[in-house]
Amino acid sequence: MEMTTNISFIASKENALHPPSNESFDETAVLHDLKHYLPAQAPLKDFIHHNTLHAFQDKKFHDAIHHASVKFGYKVSLSLEEYRQAFSNGRISMEILEKCIVNSKGFKDTLFWINQMFKGEFEAEPLPRIGSIRSNWKRIYKLDMDSLVHPTLFRILCSYLDQGIAIWNFPVANRGFLSAIREMEKVSYTSFFRTKMVSKLLTDGRVELDQLLDILIGDTAFFKQYLFDQQFAHQGWAGMVSAIEDQPSTLLSHRRITLHDIILFELLLEIDVMYDQFGDNWKPLCNSTAEKPADLFAIVQPTEYSEVISLWQEAYEWSYYDEVLAGIVTQKNKKNEKNAPSFQAMFCIDDRECSFRRYLENLDANCETFGTPGFFGVEFYFQPQDGKHLTKLCPAPMTPKYLIKEIGAGVKRKKDPHFNKHAQSFHGGWLISQTLGFWSAFKLFLNIFRPTIGPASASSFRHMDKTAKLTIETTHPDHHEKNLQVGFTILEMTDRVEGVLKSIGLVKNFAPIVYVVGHGSSSVNNPHYAAYDCGACSGRAGSVNARVICFMANHKKVRELLVERGIQIPDSTLFVGGLHDTTRDDIEFFDEDVLPEIHAKMHVTNEKIYEVALDKNAKERSRRFKYVKTHGNLKEVHDVVRKRSVSLFEPRPELNHATNALCIVGRRNLTEHLFLDRRSFMNSFDYEIDPEGKYLLNILKAAAPVCGGINLEYFFSRVDNQKLGAGTKLPHNVMGLFGVANGIDGDLRPGLPSQMIEVHDPVRLLIIVEHFPEVVLRVIKINDATYEWFKNEWVNLVVVNPETHELSVFRNEEFLPYQTISNVKHTDNLENILETHTENLPVYIIS
Repeated sequence: MEMTTNISFIASKENALHPPSNESFDETAVLHDLKHYLPAQAPLKDFIHHNTLHAFQDKKFHDAIHHASVKFGYKVSLSLEEYRQAFSNGRISMEILEKCIVNSKGFKDTLFWINQMFKGEFEAEPLPRIGSIRSNWKRIYKLDMDSLVHPTLFRILCSYLDQGIAIWNFPVANRGFLSAIREMEKVSYTSFFRTKMVSKLLTDGRVELDQLLDILIGDTAFFKQYLFDQQFAHQGWAGMVSAIEDQPSTLLSHRRITLHDIILFELLLEIDVMYDQFGDNWKPLCNSTAEKPADLFAIVQPTEYSEVISLWQEAYEWSYYDEVLAGIVTQKNKKNEKNAPSFQAMFCIDDRECSFRRYLENLDANCETFGTPGFFGVEFYFQPQDGKHLTKLCPAPMTPKYLIKEIGAGVKRKKDPHFNKHAQSFHGGWLISQTLGFWSAFKLFLNIFRPTIGPASASSFRHMDKTAKLTIETTHPDHHEKNLQVGFTILEMTDRVEGVLKSIGLVKNFAPIVYVVGHGSSSVNNPHYAAYDCGACSGRAGSVNARVICFMANHKKVRELLVERGIQIPDSTLFVGGLHDTTRDDIEFFDEDVLPEIHAKMHVTNEKIYEVALDKNAKERSRRFKYVKTHGNLKEVHDVVRKRSVSLFEPRPELNHATNALCIVGRRNLTEHLFLDRRSFMNSFDYEIDPEGKYLLNILKAAAPVCGGINLEYFFSRVDNQKLGAGTKLPHNVMGLFGVANGIDGDLRPGLPSQMIEVHDPVRLLIIVEHFPEVVLRVIKINDATYEWFKNEWVNLVVVNPETHELSVFRNEEFLPYQTISNVKHTDNLENILETHTENLPVYIIS
């Protein structure tokens, strides 16, 4: 008998078998909720760190991660055995553990909880709620729906979204996804489907989600949860589509796709499977379900096991925090009694700059270093010379109104002859493989022994030609390109220079040269290269920003306006931009040719200090790298570090933000003599210049989501590298130049690969602010989104009173006094410690 293609007939036929529930299905609300919970990772070129479990941020941290575990099956902490082992290894202090129990459970129950933490045995955690409805395909129909649908779905999505890696372009890429699929289905000799009936459902164009769900599921009470089951069976692809739908500009070659479109298409594929396998002899899934599965959205109750885990996590974190705070307390009698500064250097707050700053200060006791977000307060889009696309160089949430263009570049960017359109054609590809292919194989062999930067390498120094000019100042504010003002006015430049200088406390005692050093990274064969660059520059190098803010600060008219605002920069002071490559530990300075003779001589002297500091920094970093002899001399070790950064066979060009745990907002003397093992973001701030917290508000508005986001992505990628991270890099395939997957039919992998988190301790970020508690409390409450981070304890917060040096911890929306317990070690031979240890080191006071 010929099957009908009338959807209303199919739906009524199935409903006769199982009357629908009275519950309504709100498609818009369900799609909104789905987008809220799905991973929010953008395509690789815009890989910006964020809180992986952002959907749960309205809850207290420990409650939230328990919800995420129960609902979605995520592993959200170390295991009980790992915590107990950390205690045995001295990583968790007994005094701190008891203190955490008393704070959380009260003194009376201390012994009970200690016993549970060390000796308690707990039942295995129940299966996660997600997937419980969809599992019935296997249980009832003995059918693996995922394996029958996902390969087709993933390949079509990858082909449609492709950004230039595919041999053939998607046939109808100029249309929206569903419209393109429908058009191809109409005119092609082949079909996406096994059955003609489902093909006609699509081509007729009248199909809706609720109609398809009615056929497949049958009861509206199950619709929402089934869609969650379906999309979380491939949360990477679903999350990528959702991110592209919300921000189409994240793809250079724009695609019109929505979460609604891929759900509808996937439902058609599933219905197609059922009719292909069973013909008319099947019922909607809810008709065959003997018992209703656990409600995905039901209230999650705490368990004794989750309570024990939260206590262990608190003790794990505060055993480290307490060391840091004890070290800070010891600094209260140390004052900066320096001569006039020899030079000053402004870096990004990035934790990788922490050790570099320490070495500069050690080599020149009269230099001063500062930290501020690496876009240096200048927000704009950048267009390289001959560039087709604009690059955002400011934090991702910002929408710049300005355009900076590169003109007069003297260096033509090199290209690899293999990467051209002819290599993707049948005949051209064959010819190139038979000619240039042999040379490529030889170069690959050479790279094993002599790694070098090639055209295909990601190099931070190529982001901008240092000899080119930049359109920084505008003389015609009404002149716009692509709806953006080309350059800044004098007043706009003044505002930005004032903002960055006052926020870091640099308003007087200027050195002859003030360096502004952005940062970037170089690597090869590394799809996650954007995660190694500056997060404050939307995953790009900060070279352009450094040059821009220096031009502004050197501008005569800007300085005249700054005097009216209380900042007098002497004529003898010049700002010089630079870029620190954190993978290679190399530095490049900009606009050196315009330095007067006296400044040029000072710059040459300073360059030598930078050179030694970079050698020492590379050696310190090398203690984490296997097969690098850290005991070698500085130059030899640094050379090895440079080579491994561009080795095709090195999955760890650097460890990036691994081990990050702190963000310190205050004056440099708060931590100047402490060894923090490159674990701290450092934002300079002087409470005396900002008594009301105006600039502090802007600092914390950025520090909480940016530094907190970095910290939490590392945290969750470390504790669950399979679901919340990307697994190992080694089997990764780059999909369409926008994501990575294992194999050709795998789900996209959000989060970080294992090679970026292996040495990371999963602890929440501790933000330490030097100011008065009442000021900080008022400031963090101003912005609800910022306050949520602190109120719900996704980051921890401690305030250091700048006058008394007393500590206050933020708990339950108030500041409470905090007394340290730890004894901090002293050392006068840090180099020996670095050469003989590879693990995370304790806090040291450097004698």
